[in-house]
Amino acid sequence: MIRPLSFRRPALVAAAALGAFTLGTLPAAATSSPAQITTSKTNGVAYLKSLQAADGSYAGSGLSNEWVFSALAAAGTAAVDVTPGGDTSKNARSVYRNLLSTAAWPSSSPVVTDYERAVLNAYAAGIDPARVSASRDLIADIYGYWQTSETGYFGPSANFNGTVFAALALNGAKTQSGQARIPGALRDSVVARIRANQHNDGGWNYGKAEGDPSQLAATSDIDMTGAAMAALCTSGVPGTDSGIVRAKAFLKSKLVANSGAFNAMFGVNTDSNGWAVSGLNACGINPQTGDFLTSAGKTPVDFLIAQQFNPGGGFRYQPGDASPTAYSSIDALRAVAGGGFTAAPPAPTTPGAPQWVGQGSFTSGTATKLALSVDDGAGGLKVCSVALTPAGTTTTLGAVLDAAKSTATPSGCVTDITPASGSGTVTTLNGKANSGSNTWKVSIDGSAFATATRGTAIGVGDTIAVRWGA
Repeated sequence: MIRPLSFRRPALVAAAALGAFTLGTLPAAATSSPAQITTSKTNGVAYLKSLQAADGSYAGSGLSNEWVFSALAAAGTAAVDVTPGGDTSKNARSVYRNLLSTAAWPSSSPVVTDYERAVLNAYAAGIDPARVSASRDLIADIYGYWQTSETGYFGPSANFNGTVFAALALNGAKTQSGQARIPGALRDSVVARIRANQHNDGGWNYGKAEGDPSQLAATSDIDMTGAAMAALCTSGVPGTDSGIVRAKAFLKSKLVANSGAFNAMFGVNTDSNGWAVSGLNACGINPQTGDFLTSAGKTPVDFLIAQQFNPGGGFRYQPGDASPTAYSSIDALRAVAGGGFTAAPPAPTTPGAPQWVGQGSFTSGTATKLALSVDDGAGGLKVCSVALTPAGTTTTLGAVLDAAKSTATPSGCVTDITPASGSGTVTTLNGKANSGSNTWKVSIDGSAFATATRGTAIGVGDTIAVRWGA
């Protein structure tokens, strides 16, 4: 099995509060009612709170529980409000932010999905993922895995899930003001790769299928189909799109009539149902009506709620399991609450706690990274992470482009720039000169494109898009 996001089908049973093992009797009725969903959310949040360590942490090495932040946000609970024994100094958000800020995180051999997972959960926790600290920009970390020889993929293309979760992270984690932070050209490039990997049966799998007839003809995975659907819809693809319609039909074909479960590769299980429902949620498709209300009157949400222990609130991995697992509980709660794979952070109830936290400026002399894309207007898109050490609390576009010539990952993002100094208008970049109304322009954090000048101010965590065109 490829190494995806440290979250797949855990074999270990997480420790849980004793209350989590008390199974309540659920009604045999079909579509889960709003009251049942509310109860499920309330008990599910209580169970996830019980998993918090005494130091306030959820995340750590190995199979961590940091996906809890996406579930809590979907259920309306702010991470900053989650504290061990009421100790606000150890609130879950602050502890997670401190972890993400450490130089040793995530490991000595990170993969792109480490950063994608962090973006989705930092965003849900109310941490600006581009501004975790003066030295940590998670968006830039993802940009560093762009595949120059296979544009549109992030990380090795064989591990297709890295590209799916790049789309989820880069498009789902918006700016604090709610603005999509990446340019349309990058979004379209990734969407094209996701479409090219859709199997003949309408779903997707973790590995690459593009260009391989045998893989395209292989049976798809329930989990990855939900994730890929969410990636497309989060990228702006409508729920009525033919690709989404095909994926919806694939999921419908795997629905078990008498339970509402999906017949997944590893048998019916909570995680697969959770991922599928989150995909449907992200595309605005109701998982309790139409194609997903079975002939026996069951829905995928019914199946999830039937796996919950009450009043303890944890969810079992498979029917018949005697105890809940942390990861299944996270997947299920996020789906039952109506979430996709991340959610905007709820307003905190802790007095004085802001909805968002993030680094406000560069720290002079502290090395950092910035996310940069360069679009030549003719199909040539370059994406990279630029390493630099600012000399003040802000820097300039000229300084970033200059640094990119030697410190960009992957390399080749910027080869030359005219003028080579000063603060004037950029007239030539990568050998392409301004021509009439077609000139080099810049967008920061998804803002409207404006004339690119060397002196354009750049702040900490800014996502920079440079484009040639009218």
